[in-house]
Amino acid sequence: MFKVIQRCVGPASLSLLTFRVYAAPKKDSPHKNYMKVDELSLYSVPEGQSKYVEEPRTQLEENFSQLRHHCEPYTSWCQEIYSHTKPKVERFVQWGIGSKLKKLVYPPFFMGLGASVYYPQQAITFAQVSGEKLYDWGLQGYIIAEDLWKQHFQKPGNVKNSPGNK
Repeated sequence: MFKVIQRCVGPASLSLLTFRVYAAPKKDSPHKNYMKVDELSLYSVPEGQSKYVEEPRTQLEENFSQLRHHCEPYTSWCQEIYSHTKPKVERFVQWGIGSKLKKLVYPPFFMGLGASVYYPQQAITFAQVSGEKLYDWGLQGYIIAEDLWKQHFQKPGNVKNSPGNK
C-alpha cells in the first residue's frame, strides 16, 4: 500500500513545484536579426482606421431612461433619508448589543421562541391574548393623550385657537 502511495505522491508533488527557466543565447553564436512584435502574424495590426459607431437607443432603453429621470427625485430623497437615519439606527443597534437591555430582553425572547417550537397551540393562544392586551393598552394610551390634548389645547378661551387670530 505504501509503495502505491509513494508512486502517486512523488510525481504529483513534483507537479506542484515551480521552476524558472532563463534562456540566453550561446556565447559563440553570432547575433541574428530578431523579429519585432509587429512582424509576428499573431500580433499584426489591422490596416485602416476603425471608428466607433454607437447604436441608436431602442424603445425599451428610452422608456427606462425616462423612468429613471422621473424617479430621480424620489430616489435622491430616499438616499438622503437613509443617510440621516443610518447613524441613528447603528447607534441604537450598538446600544442594544452592549446594554443591559440585551440581558433583560434576549433570554425571555429565546425561551419563548424555544417553547413555541414544542407547544405551538399554546404559543398561538399566548400571542393572540398578548396582542389583544397590547392593542387595548395602546388604545387606552391614545384615548388618554387625546383627552389631554383636548383639555389643554382646545379650551374655548385658549389664545391659540381663538377665531380672531386666524
